[in-house]
Amino acid sequence: MSLLGKAALAMWWDMESSLRSEFQDWHSHEHYPERMGIPGFLRGTRWGSASGGEGIFQMYELQGRETLTSAAYLARLNAPSPWSTRMMPHHRNMVRSQCDVLESFGGGIAGHALTARLSPVPAREGELRAALSGLCRQWALRPGLTGAHLLMHRTPDIAQTTEQKIRGSSDQVADWVLVVCGYERAALDALEPEVAGGALARRGAAGAPVVGQYSLLHSATPMDVC
Repeated sequence: MSLLGKAALAMWWDMESSLRSEFQDWHSHEHYPERMGIPGFLRGTRWGSASGGEGIFQMYELQGRETLTSAAYLARLNAPSPWSTRMMPHHRNMVRSQCDVLESFGGGIAGHALTARLSPVPAREGELRAALSGLCRQWALRPGLTGAHLLMHRTPDIAQTTEQKIRGSSDQVADWVLVVCGYERAALDALEPEVAGGALARRGAAGAPVVGQYSLLHSATPMDVC
């Protein structure tokens, strides 16, 4: 697998522009060291909306699903720092998917990323996965692109955490997640019609996916920040 580990935590939210600078300082200099200090967290990468909007896409690559229910991780979620407590309410429209890595081809990190959040039509999961596996393999080799990855959400059996309570609303989830990375924005622009609209519905997706493009802000491993 090209992503580090066999699981991933994929998150999307909006951060208002007036708080963007403080958010980046907090996320890079406090939050990343906290998360990368938890056993099983292998790499964290943050992208911001490619259009300059408020959207953030964050992906943590994990050793395995057990990391998401580990005592060390739950301890952090239930004891946020004062700075984290101040920032958490400003994570608006949170979508948070705790995922298995189904397919991963090419490199996991690049300057640009396209994400698609989708669900399979019931009884067509196998058909859709086979189609997306083949597409991801092709996309990872396309000029301008570096990697393509398919993730599937599985809800862990844990209680609502303190961080979730501070955010003040229930997190949404994406059932399946496509992440395609590249070094040329134009290559992702060309790819977007292939995953938007009805292109994937013909292969077993339920309706049109939610598609977004993002630009790299910061990526770190435990060796970088701990």
